[in-house]
Amino acid sequence: MGLYDRYLAARVRRRADALPRQVAVVLTERDLLEQGAYRTLEAFFSWAFEFGAERVLVYVSVLDPAAVPTIRRVIERCEAPRALAVRGPEDQERADTPIQVSVGLGGKHEFATAVRGLAGDVAADELDPEAIDAAAVEERLVFPTQPDLVIKTGGERLSDFMIWQSVYSELHFTDVNWRDFRRREYLRALRDYANRKRRYGR
Repeated sequence: MGLYDRYLAARVRRRADALPRQVAVVLTERDLLEQGAYRTLEAFFSWAFEFGAERVLVYVSVLDPAAVPTIRRVIERCEAPRALAVRGPEDQERADTPIQVSVGLGGKHEFATAVRGLAGDVAADELDPEAIDAAAVEERLVFPTQPDLVIKTGGERLSDFMIWQSVYSELHFTDVNWRDFRRREYLRALRDYANRKRRYGR
């Protein structure tokens, strides 16, 4: 670790009380095709817990549904410092693990699936339409958790990701692509987060 990295780490540690407890990173299928992408993911897990995260969320948006099983298998074999669970786009069972990975078809698909499930319950007379609120929708999302910090690599653009959950999250964009994302980029994201005043939509 170079001098600059040690400097960043020291600054971040001094703000330990202001660091995010739930951190999310958004990846694309293309990101994971790059050499070393999964090693970077393993390192990301370690960095997050080293600097106080209690939960790490990884959202992998894929264009080709046929790629989901392969990506899931590789991620499930990743070395992780905490328990890891990987879900696909249609999985209903949730695991309350420190590391949660979703390999899915994007936020629009996730939201549409949740609404379709609610509509089905209404049609079956199992749910009163008047009882549908924000909590009812959240229960059917891949990630019901609202992360404190969402990191998106590869430029300042919103892809189709975590549409519902990131409403009040702090977003950090970096031009660095995932294949080149290193510890210093993560430390910069934490420094940026610690210097913000969260408004939660106000």
